[in-house]
Amino acid sequence: MSCILHIETSTKPCSVAVSQDGAVIYHIEDMNGPSHATVLGSFVEQAASFADSHAIPLDAVAVSSGPGSYTGLRIGVSTAKGLCYSRDLKLLSIPTLKLLCVPLLLGREELPDDALLCPMIDARRMEVYTALYNRALKPVVDVQSMVVDNHCFERHLNEHPVYFFGNGSDKCKELIQHPNARFISGIHPLAKHMMPLAERANAMQEYQDVAYFEPFYLKEFQATVPKPLL
Repeated sequence: MSCILHIETSTKPCSVAVSQDGAVIYHIEDMNGPSHATVLGSFVEQAASFADSHAIPLDAVAVSSGPGSYTGLRIGVSTAKGLCYSRDLKLLSIPTLKLLCVPLLLGREELPDDALLCPMIDARRMEVYTALYNRALKPVVDVQSMVVDNHCFERHLNEHPVYFFGNGSDKCKELIQHPNARFISGIHPLAKHMMPLAERANAMQEYQDVAYFEPFYLKEFQATVPKPLL
């Protein structure tokens, strides 16, 4: 096993955790953001200091790689890269939509064997970043940007119970009225839930190139002109 520092900044919460030998031994989070640029540096310093004070050498940094907030992802990945360079650590990339599934798979809900998991991240207006996974986190529908309507995942809902969650799922509650639709509230991508995915990636040596790794934005960033001050 190994010791991994985890960074999650893809949506409104900002969180950092440390895991060792398959258990989370430290975590800190701010749910009141987005304030990643303000708090992330301090969170990472506190987490690294915790590991140092307990004589636990870090082996890798895991970062939530998107999709999600363009600014949040850039801040998280830049911080992860800096830590990897300064301490000569490996970099692990954790898909944000898979990360959102972890709390359900850890037993928060009793899931039927044929259940499908549909994490959703708000992409503004009626659009979400989403995918569809089975309980083994094998993709049934690949990651995509989707405009929500009352026919979303209709074919899959006819055959399986589908669990919708994440900060984009609220857009679907009034539109998706299928009896097989289940909506789970209060699930956010958090660093303390990254451990199972990061441990697997580390065991498989699925390391990223620290110099060239970029977040998975899914859509190109579009700069806007600020409104004139009155």
